[in-house]
Amino acid sequence: MKSSEIVQPTKSTLEKKLQQLESSIGNTPLREISNLLPDSSNVRIFAKLEWKQLGGSVKSRPAFHIIRDAILNGQLTSDKELLDASSGNTGIAYAHIGSRLGIPVTLCLPENASPERKQILRDLGTNLILTSRDGGTDEAQEIAEKLYNENPDRYYYADQYNNKSNWNAHYLSTGPEIMEQTYGQVTHFIAGLGTTGTFTGTGRFLKEAKPGIRLISLQPDLPLHGLEGWKHLETAHIPGIYDPSIADENREVSTENAYEVVKLAKDLEQLEISPSSAANLAGALKLADELEEGVIVTVLPDDGSKYIDLLKELLK
Repeated sequence: MKSSEIVQPTKSTLEKKLQQLESSIGNTPLREISNLLPDSSNVRIFAKLEWKQLGGSVKSRPAFHIIRDAILNGQLTSDKELLDASSGNTGIAYAHIGSRLGIPVTLCLPENASPERKQILRDLGTNLILTSRDGGTDEAQEIAEKLYNENPDRYYYADQYNNKSNWNAHYLSTGPEIMEQTYGQVTHFIAGLGTTGTFTGTGRFLKEAKPGIRLISLQPDLPLHGLEGWKHLETAHIPGIYDPSIADENREVSTENAYEVVKLAKDLEQLEISPSSAANLAGALKLADELEEGVIVTVLPDDGSKYIDLLKELLK
């Protein structure tokens, strides 16, 4: 071999599979929500339809980045299982991606996750460890961490609540997509807090790209609520990735308000959305009522396909 020739490192099978999957993550459509606003309004609301990607939810973004980064830095190999705690959507994203990469997934999941979510996870071959409904995702995290500490050679503990790849996924994708799709005209970004990755990463990018933007975070109004994936931060474990300095304002949304918006979205926008998506939309609608003009963007984390029984009850 001549000295001037460069030998390119051989990519592992996992890395090659990752490259093939990457185009299936993100790049979701931005839908204008026009029928829920008065005709006289000078405010426009846009929503990212996050179920329009592999895995069917916004959580596919952080799941892919967490897995990719762990593979590239050698923490996750073909002889380890991925372990984490989830309220459902991140777990489903892990399962979809893991099945395509040949990586087994073990998930600690609160037992009150919707039946549809649990069935999807089982169908994808996930090893489910159901935790108590009262303990929520906080207890699921504790059990996942204990399991990892007892079997560190068996598992890669993804720890989505404290993994910077979570928020970085949105910094690298969701934020730039919003700027591009609104031609930089977005004036407000509003979204709920769960792992806090969506708000933290998207907000951090948008504030850097457009310093004058207003960032509004949303939480449930009560510790016990029906918004799967959301956290009432005053009474829950605060995720390590959460940065309280990013939000210009913090607001609350009730489960009842979210349920009302589920019905409105179906009737007036022909969108069947989850309660957490409806809660984001409820926050955006309230904000729009207070503004004279502006371009509000939110995210709809998932559609209603994992909440069939609940939607039947709400939409009857």
